[in-house]
Amino acid sequence: MLASTVPSTLALSGGVIIAIICGAIILLIILWAIVMYNKLVRLRQSCKESWSDIDTELQRRHDLIPNLIQTVKGYAEHEKSTLEEVTRLRNEAVADKSKSPAERAKVEDALGKASTNLIAKMEAYPDLKANQNFLQLQGELSETETRIARSRRFYNANTRDFQNGVQMFPSSIIASMGSFKGSEFEFFKAEEGASEPVHVDFGSSGT
Repeated sequence: MLASTVPSTLALSGGVIIAIICGAIILLIILWAIVMYNKLVRLRQSCKESWSDIDTELQRRHDLIPNLIQTVKGYAEHEKSTLEEVTRLRNEAVADKSKSPAERAKVEDALGKASTNLIAKMEAYPDLKANQNFLQLQGELSETETRIARSRRFYNANTRDFQNGVQMFPSSIIASMGSFKGSEFEFFKAEEGASEPVHVDFGSSGT
């Protein structure tokens, strides 16, 4: 009778071991899914926060440009077309705030170039060297362009990481189950150099 109970005991032990192994595998899969889901949530949040940083700097640019236009208007009578172009692009950029990053990048790129061109042209007006308001605006705009470029790179890096997480296996499985989509965020594809700092050497202008 003892001999007959040994095989059943061994079989029971083997079944328990298999059940434990299966349970451990299932637990690991669940833990992995939770980790992947939380990672995608963090990446999504990082994209939102980094886009908010860009939007803040773009708004700062939008606020600075009307003051710049008003300041240089009296000195740049021959730059009327340039002033009008910058004003038009600024108004268009403000109107496009509800559009996607890719769509906004086009007009913001043009606005950055136009405002940089406007400041560069002011080298021909030496009287502006004595205008502290203009010098302050020029410095603030230069700093803003630097921040925009930095924020754009950070946002694009986060967007790339998020899209990789959504599209690459095996995290793509969790992404599809959790309604994560790569199209949630688009790259802010302003041309390189469009938002570089504005450097104007007023000391080289004639008097």
